[in-house]
This record gives sequence, C-alpha cells and structure tokens, in this order.
Amino acid sequence: MKLISPAFGHEGKIPSKFTCDGENINFPLKISDIPKGTKSLILIMKDPDVPKHIREDGAWIHWVVFNIPPDTTEIQEGQEPNGIHGITTSNKLKYGGPCPPDREHRYFTKVFALDTKLNLPEGATADQVLKAMKTNVIAEAVLMGRYARS
Repeated sequence: MKLISPAFGHEGKIPSKFTCDGENINFPLKISDIPKGTKSLILIMKDPDVPKHIREDGAWIHWVVFNIPPDTTEIQEGQEPNGIHGITTSNKLKYGGPCPPDREHRYFTKVFALDTKLNLPEGATADQVLKAMKTNVIAEAVLMGRYARS
C-alpha cells in the first residue's frame, strides 16, 4: 500500500497552508495498492516530537478517522474523508494542522488497511483505535512531513 500527498514529498516540508499558521485544512492524500480483502481503512496523523513538559508521552494526535470505505483512494484538500472520526489531542473530531511550539517537528500520517470494521463510537481515541485494530491490519503506509513555525 502507498500513501502520498501532491502537496509535499515524503520527509518534505508541509506547506504552511495546512498548519495553524495558514488555513489549518488537511493536505490532499492519495492511497494506492489497497490490498484485496480490505474492509476498512484507518487514518492517523501523529507528531512524536512534542516536548515532555507539554505532553508526558511526547506525542500529539492531529487526525483520527476509522471505518473509511476501502475503495477510498483520494482525500481532497480541505475535505474530511468518509468514516468515523476519533478525537484528537486538541479534543476535536477533525483534522488539526501542525503547530509546533519550539522547533521543527515530524508529522507521521499513516493509513492502515483492515480486514474488518471497528466497533468503536465517534470520538474514540487513537489509542483505542490502535488497540482495537491490532490483530486486523492487512497493510499500512506512511507519509512523513516536517514543519517548523517561522
């Protein structure tokens, strides 16, 4: 499975349009090579570079969507995908763009293909989603972008 964005390359700079310094809308995504037998997709965007004095676990969840239809091959710029939205660290049910407080951070957007749908409610946390999907992952893909505020 592959995950790319027309807005930036893997390990590239995320344009400010998609951050708290810009329009704070999600960047476009393209998903390809989704395995046969996929029943749902999961999308999670995480920043693992948060200072420990802000978050003890050093992580910030920016986007969680699960039970995305398996025929989803594109997520348009500024458009939330169909699916059930989980809660972010900012207590929102939608994308929240990069907004690092100190330096350049890495942002990992991952897509998982599952052989099932998850029986979780809207507002589930990323940890709840990751735990529920653990034994059902067929494939995964990652896109990492970087952002530092000017």
